[in-house]
Amino acid sequence: MLEKLTHDDFFNRLHQKFLVYHDNGTLEAELIECRKLASPGGPDAPRQSFALIFRGPRQPVLAQRIYKLEAGSMGPLEIFIVPMGPDSLGMRYEAIFS
Repeated sequence: MLEKLTHDDFFNRLHQKFLVYHDNGTLEAELIECRKLASPGGPDAPRQSFALIFRGPRQPVLAQRIYKLEAGSMGPLEIFIVPMGPDSLGMRYEAIFS
């Protein structure tokens, strides 16, 4: 399923809360940014590469790894997220799709 997702699938969900399942329970993370990236495969790539930025609470800080995320009708997704560090509102995480 992940290979079929596009920038537009997430862009339409900006500012939506995602439930993130981790070892000690769950937390809510808001999708705060969705941006297109240069595709390494050029115009023949199967999809446009894109990045997602989520913001969750400052604690707990989730380690870099695959987590199950859920958001409404999108259903459960297994996404690799990387902690980027905090901003003034919480901890930020990035996911890259290429």
